[in-house]
Amino acid sequence: MARVTVEDCVEKVPNRFDLVLLASHRSRNIASGSPLTIDRDNDKTPVVALRELADETLELDELRESLVVGLQRVIQDDDLPEEEEAPVLALEHGDAKQTEMNEADLLRALQGDRDNDSSSRF
Repeated sequence: MARVTVEDCVEKVPNRFDLVLLASHRSRNIASGSPLTIDRDNDKTPVVALRELADETLELDELRESLVVGLQRVIQDDDLPEEEEAPVLALEHGDAKQTEMNEADLLRALQGDRDNDSSSRF
């Protein structure tokens, strides 16, 4: 069983904060079934993640990108459907229409409500 130290990993990922984020993200990926790039050697998942980083068996740019995508909570405009393709939704109250919005606007409104709800809990 090879011993891994933080110094081994800091040579590959100089920023300790990045190292913690990348190692924890990789550890979660391994725990959810991602294939290992090294032998486990009876090590726990966080140790395996650190050993993978130290041995440079991972593509760091891909790992960073998947970390950012996993933490992203804001939907980018290019991720939304085309405006011309989206049907218009109407909210009706009785006989009069109050508001018309397309899917993109509805998604933004719902996302804004979710952000407001989570901040009001604390």
